[in-house]
Amino acid sequence: MRVKKVVGKIHLWLGLASGLVVFIVAVTGCLYAFKTEIEDLTQSYRYVPAEARPVLPPSRMQAIAHALLPGKNLHSVTYRTGGRAAVLSYYHYEPTYYYLAYVNPYSGQVLHVQDMSYDFFYQVLQGHYYLWLPPTIGQPIVASSTLVFVVLLISGLVLWWPRNKAAQKQRFSVKWQASPKRRNYDLHNVLGFYASVVLLLLALTGLVWGFQWFAKSVYWVTSGGETQVDYYEPTSIIPKVPVAANAPAVDRLWHQTTAQAPNAQTVEVHYPETPTASIAVTTNPDAATFWKGDHRYFDQYTLQEIPVKHLYSRFDETLTVADKIARLNYDVHVGAILGLPGKIIAFLASLIAASLPVTGFMIWWNRRNKTPKRVGSRVVEVASQTKRRKELAR
Repeated sequence: MRVKKVVGKIHLWLGLASGLVVFIVAVTGCLYAFKTEIEDLTQSYRYVPAEARPVLPPSRMQAIAHALLPGKNLHSVTYRTGGRAAVLSYYHYEPTYYYLAYVNPYSGQVLHVQDMSYDFFYQVLQGHYYLWLPPTIGQPIVASSTLVFVVLLISGLVLWWPRNKAAQKQRFSVKWQASPKRRNYDLHNVLGFYASVVLLLLALTGLVWGFQWFAKSVYWVTSGGETQVDYYEPTSIIPKVPVAANAPAVDRLWHQTTAQAPNAQTVEVHYPETPTASIAVTTNPDAATFWKGDHRYFDQYTLQEIPVKHLYSRFDETLTVADKIARLNYDVHVGAILGLPGKIIAFLASLIAASLPVTGFMIWWNRRNKTPKRVGSRVVEVASQTKRRKELAR
């Protein structure tokens, strides 16, 4: 009994301290859950009629991009199967900008240009990651609150655990016919219990991005004691004598890579941004997820493949189990690993997560503002206190 009292105090004060952040992160998670489906439904420029002629190579896309937004840094072009537009991505840190241009891959017609700083889902994601604060301020707050949320879930399960068999019947359902206070109490406890496993998974996968020490610890455990290699970009060696070529390097690599991955649903070519940068080409057999992406890097002059040791490398037998688990993190976090059913589960769990700070605050507020009843001129304690304690203990 004393243990539950201590756990209850910890649960209360941690919940009050982190409630607003948890609410924002959960609500933005709900909104982001069906991002792809909503965008596909509402943005017709993502689609183009399929044609028999070949699509334009990356060098032609590069020329279109430079004419479209002169002076902006072209980061990559992404080709997709299934009658999809090619996507040109412009990205830079200082000055900071982020644009996406949708282009008909057969004709080169520009269908739409989106400044992502005004994109709805981009702003949702900024709230989810940073609370719309500068990243150096918002990211630690979100990460710390997520860690607190894990503690809240575990302590909530301790408090939920029934004291005896008779109380078990009241732990799995909401008493809809009870008083509003009791109904709110049940909603907090029962919904929190049913969603606890999924919420723990969402929170733990979120912590992988929140804290480097946590991500490296997960990798160390799943790899049997190996240290995760941090991401790095391989470099090209500038030749002393210019290399003659019949076709642009990005086109040659694009043709070569797509021929080796005929079943790829997406092909993404990253343009070299400096004379020493490599050309990165990523193919993915499943456009709905990211973890199976095959990442390859090439010297921009010799076109020789440059092997890397981090997890964003080739998706083959050299990729370890720990690397695959690390790659799965995003797809698990958003529920995409299970397709649409997984996204629905992630959405409902996030919705429940958003409700927990609200119902928890109401429980605390109702207890804090409990008032005695007056009978005549004499103040007496509420006669139902004993009954209420029994209800809450069941």
